[in-house]
Amino acid sequence: MINKTRTLLLVAALGGALLQTACVPLMLGGAAVGSAFVVTDRRTSGTQLEDQGIELKTANRIREQLGDRVHINVNSYNRMVLLTGETRNDEDRAAVENIARGVENVNSVLNEVGVGMLSSLSSRANDVAIAAKVKASLVDAKDLITNAFYVVVERGNVYIMGRVTEREASRASDIARGVRGVQKVVRAMEIITEAELAAMGQQPAKPASSNP
Repeated sequence: MINKTRTLLLVAALGGALLQTACVPLMLGGAAVGSAFVVTDRRTSGTQLEDQGIELKTANRIREQLGDRVHINVNSYNRMVLLTGETRNDEDRAAVENIARGVENVNSVLNEVGVGMLSSLSSRANDVAIAAKVKASLVDAKDLITNAFYVVVERGNVYIMGRVTEREASRASDIARGVRGVQKVVRAMEIITEAELAAMGQQPAKPASSNP
């Protein structure tokens, strides 16, 4: 089942690379791998809707104001906006961040936009493949709840979002660093305590050392 899941993730992600040019955040759920998994999001349903609205509004405003002279991807998790992609100058990079900060319900912005030439289609397809490999590696880890993580890859850099404990954050980061092609791993996660996790009605997966 694990090998089948890995294959399906890779095929789905690579197929998506042929249909779009933006980086692809991967969240594991039934739509991605059949009906083998159930999404367990640690955000409230209201926050999930707000995040979707934030992404849409930010992307639209960037496109309206800066057009195709920039390549920007917008991802929001628990009202924290992650900006990745490229601009050709510092002025546009600053403008992108200002636009994001002006969107309703945004609490914070992590600006990881690079300055230089806009990435090629082959580079973006490679990012999709790396994201699929990272997510598949997280699936293989028995001591993690995979659906707690939101993975974004840009220019070989892996950004991990989510509401996770320190142990989960460290473990996921270590796994991502071990994936071939990964340049660096950026922790864009909100750290919560074990007590906070329990208050959500969820239990963390057991650490690897505790598994029989």
